[in-house]
Amino acid sequence: MAALVDELLVILHGLWLRRWLALGVAWGVCLAGWLGVALIPNSYESKARVYVNTQSLLEDKVGITQVQAQQDLDRVRQTLASTANLERVVKETDLNRTVDGPRDLAAKITGLRETITVMAQLDPSMIDISATWADSGLSDGANARISQQIVQKLVDIFQETNLSSDKVETRQSLAFLDQQLAARGKQLAAAEQRRVEFEQRYAGMLPGAGSIGQRMDAARSEINSIDSQLVQAQSALAAMNGQLAGTPQTLPGVGASGGPSALTQAQADLASMRARGFTSSHPDVIAAQRQVDLLRGQGGGSAGSTPNPAYLSIRSMQAERAATVQGLSARKAQLQADLNAMASRQTDEPGLAAEQERLDRDYQVLKTQYDKMLADREEIRLRGDVKSETGSVQFRVINPPSLPTAPAAPNRPLLLLGVLILGLGAGIGTAFAVAQLKGGFPNAARLEKALGVSVIGSISQTVSAAQQAMERQRMKWFAGASGGLAALCLLLIVIEFVQRGLA
Repeated sequence: MAALVDELLVILHGLWLRRWLALGVAWGVCLAGWLGVALIPNSYESKARVYVNTQSLLEDKVGITQVQAQQDLDRVRQTLASTANLERVVKETDLNRTVDGPRDLAAKITGLRETITVMAQLDPSMIDISATWADSGLSDGANARISQQIVQKLVDIFQETNLSSDKVETRQSLAFLDQQLAARGKQLAAAEQRRVEFEQRYAGMLPGAGSIGQRMDAARSEINSIDSQLVQAQSALAAMNGQLAGTPQTLPGVGASGGPSALTQAQADLASMRARGFTSSHPDVIAAQRQVDLLRGQGGGSAGSTPNPAYLSIRSMQAERAATVQGLSARKAQLQADLNAMASRQTDEPGLAAEQERLDRDYQVLKTQYDKMLADREEIRLRGDVKSETGSVQFRVINPPSLPTAPAAPNRPLLLLGVLILGLGAGIGTAFAVAQLKGGFPNAARLEKALGVSVIGSISQTVSAAQQAMERQRMKWFAGASGGLAALCLLLIVIEFVQRGLA
C-alpha cells in the first residue's frame, strides 16, 4: 500500500511540475471545442397529433371490415414519407427558396426523410407527426418556421390522402374495369356470333342444344327415363286389358234410362194381375199376355240389356294407357334415331363435335369472366359510394403543428460542460505523457532501482525568498488561469440559457 501511495505521489508531483503545460492544452482544447459547439446549427422540432376514425355503420355490410380499414390507414401512414409527398413538402414550403436545381431538391428530400417521424400511439387512431430542421445557412427563426411548415404540409397531405385517395382509387378502378368489360363484351359477342353461325350451318346435323357429347348424354339419360316409364305404362295397360276382359259390355234387364226394361215391366204387370185374382179370361190379363208375347217376339230379351258403364270407363282408361305407351315408344324411337344420327356424325365428322365443344368452351369462359368482372365492378362502386358518401373516415387535428421557440438540439449546456471535462482530461493526459517520456528520477528510491547501487544521500532544493515570491505569483497566475477557464465555461452556459429564454 505504501508503494502505491508513493507511486501516486510521484505521478502527482510530475503533473504539478508540468501544470502550465496541462493548463495550456486544456485552454486550447476547450476553446476549439467551444467554438465547434457554437458552430453547430440549432435544430428545431415541430409536432402535431391527428385523430383518424375509420369506423362506419355500412362498411361491414358491404364487406369492408375494421381490419381492412386499419390496414388502409397504416398503408397511408407508411407512405406519407414517400418521395412524391416529400417533393410536395419541399416545393410548397420555404424550403423551395433554397433549392437550386434537381440535385438540391434530391438533397432536401433525403434530409427530410431522415428528420420526419410518423408514429402511432397505443390507440392506432392517434398518430403523431414530427419534423426536425436545422440549416446552418438560415437563422433560428427560419429553421423553426420551416419545421412547422413541414409538419403542417404533412398533416395536409395525410388528410388529403385519407379523404380523397379512396375516391381516386375507386374512380381509377372503375375506369379500368369499364375498359376491360368493353373488351370482354366484344370478345363475348364475337364468340356468341361464331356459335350462332356454327349452329346455323349444321342445324340439320346437330339436333338439340349444347355440344354433341352433351346432347348424346342427355339423349341416353332421357331414353333410360323413358324405358322405366314405358315399363310402368305397359304394366298398367296389361292390367287394364285384364280388367276389361272380365267386365261385361251390357247389363241385362236394365233400361236405357237405368230402370227396368219393357219386357220385364210387362211380365211384372201380368204377375200382379194374377196375384189380384184375375183369371186368364180377364180382358186385362189377355191384353198383358199379348203384350208379353209381342215383346218376346220382338227380341225383348236382348233389347232389355244396356251398355255397362264400368266397361266403358275401363275401356276409356285402357285407351289412355295405350296412347301413353304409344307416345313413349314414339319418343324413344325418336331419341334413339337422334342418338344414332349424332353417333354417326361423330364417326363420320369427328372434327365437327370438337369444333362445337371448343366454341362452347370459349363462350362459357368469356361469359364467366364477364359476369365476374361485372359483379366486381358493382361491388367496387358500392364500396366507393359507402366510403365517400357516408363519411367513413373522420379526420381531426388534436394538436396543430407547433412553432418551436427553443431548439430541440444540440444540448449546448451539456456539450459545453463536456468540452471542459475533455479539455481538462487532455491537459492532464498531455502532462502525464510528457512526464513519462522525459528522463529523470523523481526520488532516490527510483534512482537506486534504476542503477542497482545504493544512494548515499540526496540534496533538497533550496529556494530563496525571491524565488518563493515568484512562485507565489505564478500560483496566483495559475489559479486565475484555471478559474478563468471554469468561469468562461459557466459564462457560455449562462449565455445559452439566456438566449433560450429570450427566444
